[in-house]
Amino acid sequence: MRPSPDWLESLPKDRLMAEMSLWSADLARLGAEIARTEPFTDLYHIDVADGHFAPALLFFPDLVAVCRRSTAKPLHVHLMASDVILEAQIRQFADAGADAISIHAENQNLEVCLDLIDSLGLVAGIVLQVQTPVAAAGAVLDRIGLLTLLGTRIGVKGQALDAQAADRLREARALIAKRMTPGPIVLCADGGIRENTVPDLAKAGARTVVMGSLAFASENLAERMAWIHAQPVERGLA
Repeated sequence: MRPSPDWLESLPKDRLMAEMSLWSADLARLGAEIARTEPFTDLYHIDVADGHFAPALLFFPDLVAVCRRSTAKPLHVHLMASDVILEAQIRQFADAGADAISIHAENQNLEVCLDLIDSLGLVAGIVLQVQTPVAAAGAVLDRIGLLTLLGTRIGVKGQALDAQAADRLREARALIAKRMTPGPIVLCADGGIRENTVPDLAKAGARTVVMGSLAFASENLAERMAWIHAQPVERGLA
């Protein structure tokens, strides 16, 4: 199963979107977890970490292939991988069924890897760690369809949202608004997504929030998602 080729352009523009982080799913019941959340999901977010770039070992191509067989929703793979293996990881997760692959602005072989993602027919994205200036994304905005700003340190669950997260989203929103090239860029907020943080992140310009326990641990998922979709969002952002 795959989404339509124009899935990025077809994403909702009139509400806050939900990017479900499968790191928070019950991995022993991955297919069932996808079926449970699919009616409320705009994208699935899949964290991949190599234990070096990030202090965790997360998701593997075989698991992404399971996700691909289970849903036609877009699969957004977030690669937290060292430069020495980054190109190989891109190829492996593309083969496994990713629709979009985001790499880090902190990677040294950024341009080569963006070229590779594009050549594989996938949507490319950039991720910024909390310590990386938002301006670091400026040089590649014409190459990407997803810009993800982390609000917590990578590879560690349960952290509080960084105090500058909303300001960084506003800065990124302004940067996107100034670009000259056409096409959408989805601004994503990832990390520290809680009931008390979502409203400010949406108002600051996030078009999608990466939902972990806020969705998967919810006692009433339909009610939770109705609340997400009702959040006021900034209009006019590509």
